[in-house]
Amino acid sequence: MRSSLSAEVRAHVAPLEIVETAMQYSHYSVQEIPPMTLMFRSRKPFSRRLFSWAICGITLIAGLSACACVAAQQADAGHSGPAVLAEATAAIPAPDPAPQAVSASPGNAGATSPQSAPAITAQPGTINGTVTDVQDELIPGAAVVLEGPDGGSKKETTANDYGFFEFADVKPGTSYRLTIKAKGFANWVSPAIVVAPGQVEIVPDIKMELEGEQQSVTVYSSSVELATEEVKMAEQQRIFGVLPNFYVVYDSSAPPLTAKLKFQLAFKVSDDPITIAGVFFMAGVNQGVRIPDYRLGAKGYGERVGAVAADGFTDIFFGGAVLPSLLHQDPRYFYQGTGSNRSRLLHALAAPFVCKGDNGRYEPNFSTVGGDIISAGFSSLYYPQADRTWTIFGENVMISTIERTASTVTQEFVLRHFTSGPKGKNSTPPGGQ
Repeated sequence: MRSSLSAEVRAHVAPLEIVETAMQYSHYSVQEIPPMTLMFRSRKPFSRRLFSWAICGITLIAGLSACACVAAQQADAGHSGPAVLAEATAAIPAPDPAPQAVSASPGNAGATSPQSAPAITAQPGTINGTVTDVQDELIPGAAVVLEGPDGGSKKETTANDYGFFEFADVKPGTSYRLTIKAKGFANWVSPAIVVAPGQVEIVPDIKMELEGEQQSVTVYSSSVELATEEVKMAEQQRIFGVLPNFYVVYDSSAPPLTAKLKFQLAFKVSDDPITIAGVFFMAGVNQGVRIPDYRLGAKGYGERVGAVAADGFTDIFFGGAVLPSLLHQDPRYFYQGTGSNRSRLLHALAAPFVCKGDNGRYEPNFSTVGGDIISAGFSSLYYPQADRTWTIFGENVMISTIERTASTVTQEFVLRHFTSGPKGKNSTPPGGQ
């Protein structure tokens, strides 16, 4: 009896235990949810990261290719004169042997004289040269005219992207004169040029002076004073009269900045009211896409405001002041504005990788690249733990490079037309637009 009762009780209690067990394990605790969420988050950004790295790689290759093209073409332009000289020299034919005289004799008195020697035509010459300013900066697109004494033998050409021009088939023994014109420069006229047969004449010292340069109103006692005045002018440049555009130079002969001026310009951009307003705006955008991975709400927005401000300040502080001062490099973008669209595009694409040193020579842009790397490194101090990875570090560096490349191209072709304030000697774009 007891055993049968026990079996009956177990028959009724066992299903309850099963149900209880199922209910117990069907409710997950809060601590068990995050792994599922993190797994979902790690999968979601993967395609975005892959796309970002692809764009970064394309931009890097484009920039390096632009640098290589500029260097190669400059080398070709520098050696074009000697190459043409060697080619022209090799093309000069050897003189024909003198025709032998035919003696008159009774046997051949009535015979026809041998065929007369053909007249030797003088080999034409070549005149070429490279157009520069007084600072030895190339002047592409200059109009070059070659005129003879009678005015009828007139030839015209245009200097290429590296200021080089050439006139072939120049009549030897004739006096020629070169006249070179370029926008913003006084006309340059050469002395009389006479070439020998087959000669390649390389015209030296073609240095054009700025138009009206002799009528200076203000005289500066040193380059420091001139650089200080240049910075004051740059601090008035604003896109649409609102957005600061201080790091663009429209005067190719602008003097280098001192360390003090580099820090001054960096702090001027950082504490500008429009820059501060832009920080709050970008924080709102980042809040919408949850980048970085802070919480939502007012506290998360405040954290994103701090992150955007810190990113921008460290980038401009190290890339625009500290490293340029230590490495003696100019952190500004030098607007070209002249020449073909191709040469201007190459100049803009190369700018994030090549900069002007304080000695006036172009060199690898360690300041800008180093500033991007240092800024991305500092972000690991205040970003959430999920965003402190080498992948995100590399993305931030590459994204900064992409943004800078897009900025220089836009500066070269677009923003000049919408920038107000004094813009230096070369502020008028080609065509007077």
